[in-house]
Amino acid sequence: MTYEPSDKKINPPHYKEGDIEFIDYLKSNMSQEKFDGYLEGNIKKYMHRWSKKNGIEDLKKAKWYLSRLINEVS
Repeated sequence: MTYEPSDKKINPPHYKEGDIEFIDYLKSNMSQEKFDGYLEGNIKKYMHRWSKKNGIEDLKKAKWYLSRLINEVS
């Protein structure tokens, strides 16, 4: 199943340059446990900084990573 975010600020075109999207490249080069940790770390990062940096944009990024993590573990 391909996971496709809807917001270009979360998944800008330069992440898709080349033959593989960067998030898929990471997944292919990490154990599932490490990849899940990567997703969780990004969720925590964006939740921690949203009120001090990018507001709603960071909440949307956290939501994107949370959705991806849910997809990975279900």
